[in-house]
Amino acid sequence: MKLIRWPNLVFILLAECLFHFCIYKPLYPQAGTAEDINFYLIALTYLFIAAAGYIINDYFDINIDQVNKPNKVVVGFFIKRRWVIFWHLLFSIIGIFVSTISFPFNQYWHIHLSNLLTILLLWFYSTNFKKQVLIGNIIISLLTVWSIAVVYFSKFTFQAIIHPNINDFANFKFAKLMLLYSVFAFILTLIREALKDMEDIEGDEKFGCKTLPIVWGLKPTKIYISIWLVVVIAILFIIQLYAIPFGWWYSIVYCIILIILPLLIVLFKLRKAFTSKDFHKLSTYIKFTMFTGILSMLFFYFLL
Repeated sequence: MKLIRWPNLVFILLAECLFHFCIYKPLYPQAGTAEDINFYLIALTYLFIAAAGYIINDYFDINIDQVNKPNKVVVGFFIKRRWVIFWHLLFSIIGIFVSTISFPFNQYWHIHLSNLLTILLLWFYSTNFKKQVLIGNIIISLLTVWSIAVVYFSKFTFQAIIHPNINDFANFKFAKLMLLYSVFAFILTLIREALKDMEDIEGDEKFGCKTLPIVWGLKPTKIYISIWLVVVIAILFIIQLYAIPFGWWYSIVYCIILIILPLLIVLFKLRKAFTSKDFHKLSTYIKFTMFTGILSMLFFYFLL
């Protein structure tokens, strides 16, 4: 369970469930039990693939983890390396198999292609991309976005995606909310990955990684993070201004206190952060903000 990072899998499942039941279902009340079953299958698919990704990442990170987090190393201590590869392959295969149960290849080949690409990206991220400047952070941010976007794209055949019904109000709103949460997830993941790079700089530098703080230095990396923080805070404030005429006061107060305020705290504390402990604390703030951001989907169950 430690190897597959079950808290992260619960986090992913929560995001997907809220997106399906609090956004999709209110927009499409005619959706029946079959749609729910399809959702469970696509969520299960992504959970298996994500678990396989965590496993292979730990497999290739064993040396770095022995420096950065020696008390949390599982591979080689509790589970033999060959068994780690076995579990990675098994989970990847199960993930692909589960999606084939519900999604015909001729109509949903984009789902099957995305599953294969996700597995490949997670493999090459662990072996190569995560050691390169910015590329690894972008890939993880895109895969985080895909955990929500895959639920959206699983609702439509490939033909429906390339020839959308632009006059359908529900489709338009569904796409808009998917993009909103995708942008939110992308930016916050970029910020958190940069903070984790600064937290793990000792082990990464020892084993030749070229992460942002190693190549750019701490100060430019902090400026990079600050810019993204300002962007996401500005976007969230604009959204609250948009919500005022509708009288969505509960959601506005929730967003200001539990999403915007923690981001402002990170922005102000970042300047005085220098130790691994400092960056870990800021990373925890970002994770909390991602959690409260995902929970904000609950409001749409009543507002849509």
